[in-house]
Amino acid sequence: MMKRSCVIAALLALPLPLSLPTALAASISLPAETATYQPSTLPGYEKTLANCMFCHSAQYAQMQPTTSPRSYWETTVKKMKKPFGAPLADEDIPLIVDYLVKTYGAERQAGKK
Repeated sequence: MMKRSCVIAALLALPLPLSLPTALAASISLPAETATYQPSTLPGYEKTLANCMFCHSAQYAQMQPTTSPRSYWETTVKKMKKPFGAPLADEDIPLIVDYLVKTYGAERQAGKK
């Protein structure tokens, strides 16, 4: 008589079919994104849309302290590239940082939240 662990190992070694029957395929619909980056004429706005929402929603920027200085945003954006691996072009980083600090950080215009 085969031990249970041997039976499980034997089953796991069996090749899986290349395509599963349609009945087993799952369809997942995600809700529409509700958080958006604040529109801006700053060049970093377009770079932020193109790069940042790949990995997380705009809420990430919106939840940061509004008193965050430029150095905070620069460190945060650089952290997204290395070690997290975001595919940011080095020349885009200052533009993204400028947009974020002027829109969500310490360099916001007076009267903005």
